[in-house]
Amino acid sequence: MPIHVITADITRLGVDAIVNAAQPSLLGGGGVDGAIHRAAGPRLLAACRALPQPSPGVRCPTGEARITPGFDLPAQHVIHTVGPVWHGGSHGEPDLLASCYRHALQLLRAHRLRTIAFPAISCGVYGYPAEPAARIAVASVRAELADDPAIEVQLCAFSESMGAILRQALSED
Repeated sequence: MPIHVITADITRLGVDAIVNAAQPSLLGGGGVDGAIHRAAGPRLLAACRALPQPSPGVRCPTGEARITPGFDLPAQHVIHTVGPVWHGGSHGEPDLLASCYRHALQLLRAHRLRTIAFPAISCGVYGYPAEPAARIAVASVRAELADDPAIEVQLCAFSESMGAILRQALSED
């Protein structure tokens, strides 16, 4: 299971699926969520609106994932996941963040896809500290794909500083 860290614009990656660090409504927002919606075009918003709401205004609860086509993106699919908002780490944030990676990879396999790119989930406006988030990302991916070496994972950083943090987490055993 190759895991690579890259510094890039995730909306330009030609992989089977990119992961969107989304809001529970899945209707777009700021950061990577807004960038993905803009790059994918209006059909992504329509596809997200069509997803069922398990509760009013929530199409994807925190820690879960949903999949849509990629539309105008180079990626074939978008896997939307909702990371936890950081409240100090004692409100289940680590488990919820790990669940984002696990559910996204389960959807990837369920749809027989092989390549995926993840942003640094919850590290933007949701305030999750980068170093522990990176360690959770790497550990979650390794655990979920331990028996599936054919899947290629890219941990995609938007900045060099986040890339360095992800590379450090990847180098730790």
